Amino acid sequence: MIAALALAAAAAAAPAVTADCAGALCDYAVLRPYFDKLAAARGGTGKPVHILQIGDSHTAGDSITGAWREALQARYGSGGRGVMPPGRPFQGYNPRGVSVEMSSGWTVSSIFGAGSQNPRGALGLSGFSITSSVEGARIGLTASANQSFTRLILCAIAEPGAGNLVITAGAQVDRMELGALLTRPECKTFDYDRPQYAVSVVTEGGPVTITSWASFRDAGGVALSNVGVVGSQFVHFSRNDDAVVAEELRSYDPDLIVVAFGTNEGFAARVSPQEYEITLRTQIGRLRRLAGRVPILMLGAPDALTRRNELLANAPTMTPAPCIEPVTLPPADPVAPPALSNAAAAAVRTSPDDIEDVLDALGRGAAVTGGASRPAPAPAPAAATPAPPRTGWAITARPLFPPPGLKAVREVQRKVAHQLRLAFWDWEARMGGRCTAVTWVKLPPVRMRGDYVHYTTLGGQDIASRLQADLDAAMTAGGGWWR
Repeated sequence: MIAALALAAAAAAAPAVTADCAGALCDYAVLRPYFDKLAAARGGTGKPVHILQIGDSHTAGDSITGAWREALQARYGSGGRGVMPPGRPFQGYNPRGVSVEMSSGWTVSSIFGAGSQNPRGALGLSGFSITSSVEGARIGLTASANQSFTRLILCAIAEPGAGNLVITAGAQVDRMELGALLTRPECKTFDYDRPQYAVSVVTEGGPVTITSWASFRDAGGVALSNVGVVGSQFVHFSRNDDAVVAEELRSYDPDLIVVAFGTNEGFAARVSPQEYEITLRTQIGRLRRLAGRVPILMLGAPDALTRRNELLANAPTMTPAPCIEPVTLPPADPVAPPALSNAAAAAVRTSPDDIEDVLDALGRGAAVTGGASRPAPAPAPAAATPAPPRTGWAITARPLFPPPGLKAVREVQRKVAHQLRLAFWDWEARMGGRCTAVTWVKLPPVRMRGDYVHYTTLGGQDIASRLQADLDAAMTAGGGWWR
C-alpha cells in the first residue's frame, strides 16, 4: 500500500507545461481530436473512445496497457476490452480483463518469431493469425464484469473453399460464411441487446483463418486495445497485409493510435540511424494512409540496460558510460569500546584501603561498611563492536549500461515525430533518465524485472500513471479545446 501511494504521489506531481510539451509529452496539440472525444466520454452513449496501441513485448504483455486501461475506465467508464489477437497465439499470453481458450487443431502464423517461418495467409494489426482445417476447432472468450460487451467484431479471410464460423453468445447464434470467389479480408460485427460475458467461435465446413477479434460495450467510456508481438521491431509491422490492416482499421475505428516500438531496435547487434529513420518514416506514412486522419502518439524507447559487451558499440556513437549499482562495501573498522575516565582507571588500579576515596572521585557517594573490603576483580576488557554491513554505489566488474543503439533510436523517434506531426512521449526521461532501470530493479518498490527491460505489475502501473499524468496536463493546457 505504501509503495502504491508513493507511485501515485510521484505521478500526481504536476508536470511542467509549455506551449510545446507537457512533462515528457511534446507536440501534444496534434492530439486535440482525441482530447475532444475523451472529454465527452464520461456518462456518454454509443461508441466508446477507442485507443489502439501497437508494439512489442511492452504492449503484448499488457502490464502497462492493462493498468492504463483500468485507470481510464475507472474515470470515464468501460467501453469493453477492445482488439485482441485471435485465440492464444503465444505461450504465456495472459490478457487482462478476459480469459481466452483455444482448442487443438489451430496453426499460428505471425509477423515475427516461430510463426513467421511459414505463415499461412495474410496478417493484420495483431501480427498474428490462426488457421484450422479441423471441423469443430474452437476459440472462446470469457470477460470479467467490467469488460462485458454489447458488440463483437470478428475479422477473418474470405477465400475460395473456406468454411464458416459459428458464433455463440448467450442464446444468440450467428454464422460467418467465408467462402468467396476472390481472397479478401472480411470483418463482421455482431450486436447484442444486452451485455454478454462469454462468446464461443467454432469452425464449420472447411478451412478458416482468423486475423483478430474485438469486444466493445457501446455505452460511452473508453476501450484500450493492445496488439503487440514479443521481440518485434517496427520493420516487422511491414509484414502484415495492407488490405487486412485497412479492413480492420475501418471496423475497429480507433480515435488514437499509439506506436510503441524501439526497445528491440535499440538492442539490435547493429543500429544504423539512417536505416531506422527510413523504416520509421515508411511505416508511419503507411499507417496514416491506411488509418486516415487518426492522431498518432509515439512512445520513445524507455530506459533499459544490459551487461553484454558486444552491445557496447552497436551504434555509431560514443561508448556509453557504465551505470553505478548498489553494492555491499567491506565492513568498517570495529567500533572500539569507550576509553575509561581517569577516575575509573584509578578505580581499577587502587587498593582496597583507598576504595572510599575512589568512590568519592566517581561521584557515587557510596561508603564501605563492615570490615575490610575484598579486592575487586579486574574488569574484563570490552570486546569491539562489529561494524554493521554497508551499502554503497559503485561500477561493478561487469557493469550495466544502456546500449548506444537505444539512444540513437530515441533521437530518431523524436526527430521524425516532430517533423511528421506526431505527439511524442519521452519514456526514458519520464522514468527518471539514463540508468534509472538500476533503481527500478534493485531498490524497493521493485518496478522492473531482473532483465532490466521488462516491468513488474507495479512498474506497469507506474509507467501508465506517468503517461496519463502528462496527457492530463496536455489536455488541461488546451484550455478552450473542449469547454
